Amino acid sequence: MQQVESLSVGRLNCDPPQASESKTGHPERDAARLRYASTMSSLIARDRSCIWHPFTQMKTAPDPLPVVRGDGPYLITENGRRILDGISSWWVNVHGHCNPKVGRALAVQAEQLEHVMFAGCTHPPAVELAERLLAQLPPRLTRVFYSDNGSTAVEVALKMAYQYWTNRGESQRRTFLALEHAYHGDTVGAMSASHESLFTASYAPLLFRVERAAVPPDYLASMDPSRDGDATGPLEQIEALLARRSTEIAAVIIEPMLQAAGGMFVWKPAFLRRLRELCDRFGLLLIADEVMTGFGRTGRMFACEHGPVEPDLICLSKGLTAGYLPLAVTAASDEVYDAFLSDDRRKTFFHGHSFTANPLGCAVALAGLDIFEQESVLARIGAIASKIRSRLKSFVGREYVRDVRQIGGVGIVELETGGEGYLAGIGPRLAAEFLKRDLLLRPNGDTVYFMPPYVVTDVEIDWVFDQIEDVVPGLMKQAE
Repeated sequence: MQQVESLSVGRLNCDPPQASESKTGHPERDAARLRYASTMSSLIARDRSCIWHPFTQMKTAPDPLPVVRGDGPYLITENGRRILDGISSWWVNVHGHCNPKVGRALAVQAEQLEHVMFAGCTHPPAVELAERLLAQLPPRLTRVFYSDNGSTAVEVALKMAYQYWTNRGESQRRTFLALEHAYHGDTVGAMSASHESLFTASYAPLLFRVERAAVPPDYLASMDPSRDGDATGPLEQIEALLARRSTEIAAVIIEPMLQAAGGMFVWKPAFLRRLRELCDRFGLLLIADEVMTGFGRTGRMFACEHGPVEPDLICLSKGLTAGYLPLAVTAASDEVYDAFLSDDRRKTFFHGHSFTANPLGCAVALAGLDIFEQESVLARIGAIASKIRSRLKSFVGREYVRDVRQIGGVGIVELETGGEGYLAGIGPRLAAEFLKRDLLLRPNGDTVYFMPPYVVTDVEIDWVFDQIEDVVPGLMKQAE
């Protein structure tokens, strides 16, 4: 592989195992791309002059990666670097970049119908996608409401739960129960349900009140044998809170099995079952935010299957369209849906977006479901999980490691940094060092996680962990 100098960091001789650059199979298209690349000025310079990036302190951030193509688990920059996407581009890419089956589905749909308003209209991709999703979701869920991103799917679920009780004449139910370390998105309602943190502090006066409770420590999963084992104790804090406030609470909202941005915490399945039992006992709705955990991330198609439990509302996005287009789903039970049926138009669910149920998004989502069904993807995730777990074992018990966790195709190493959390300085330093080695990882503060597309090979997984084992100890020693 030709060695080229990075635009923002140096390069090490640590080439990923798959080094040959593939073509698209369309010579004319490849030639056009090369002509364009040869004439444009640096993508970074152009970006710096006009773009404001998410979750980025623009004054101090390093230069962004100038990505021009994708190929399976790899991102390809304008100067030819092949970088292994170890976080699935913020967890959305499940079938690999530029998957030909998904691309063809998009092209075919674009020649038939690109968009139509969904208030008063319908179209085949939206109906078929709803039918196929409901066939795989828990039986309690019978209705699909479309939106366009994960935060909005959560916002929709919160509004549905709130209005469900209002329509039933119980308008005193004005709050929600959420979990500590929760992260549900960046719109105002989703932030309200999220843990009070760096992400929400600036907007605290805008947020509505939410009751919060912790997951008991024995319900948190770990690969450390001294901390693992069965969880049988009661959910005392949650049960006491519900007993005291149940008539004021509209719903309980959770990220089932894996709390992602709040720290990559993994649960034991018993927690799901206990929580569903409490919701049933106190007559509360259960919202499952599966924006990240859905579509195989935890080893099951949906994380609720680990319980198994059936939520009253479920939120889906990210892997829904394999990273191709923005699309989201909030699926509801008949009980929730029926509460909005009335001759009184004021009981309508007044929520919608211009691009609701976009046909192009629905078409690529259908193609993604085809791949799951035709290519034994869940079995492959099982193999990825086994491989990741075998490599993570070497981190258990190391002096600089606080905890090691794994679920499905997600491997997690939480470092011992004195409790700095998301702002831990080790995170950006690790990201930069990994990038020198053509590996894209974005540590969540003091927590390094690996969440690749499902097309990653065992050889590539081994290579990733070789880099982690080479980089982390040295930087942790420097940080002492």
